Amino acid sequence: MSGTDTTPEQLEADIAVQRAQLADTVDQLSHKLDVKAQAKERLDRVRPQQVVIAVGAVLVVGALLWWARQR
Repeated sequence: MSGTDTTPEQLEADIAVQRAQLADTVDQLSHKLDVKAQAKERLDRVRPQQVVIAVGAVLVVGALLWWARQR
C-alpha cells in the first residue's frame, strides 16, 4: 500500500468532515443574507449604548442642578 491509499472508513470520515464544513458555510451564508436578523442584532447592540448615554445624561443634569443649588 502506498501513502495515498485510503480505506473506506477514512473516506467516510473525510466526507463527514466536508459535510460538516459545508453545513457551517451554508449557515454562515444564510445568516449574512437574513437582513431582518442582522437588523435585530444591530438594534440589540445599539439599545444598551443608548441606555448608558441616557443614564449618563441624567447624572450630568442632576449634578449640574445640585451644583447650581449649592451656590
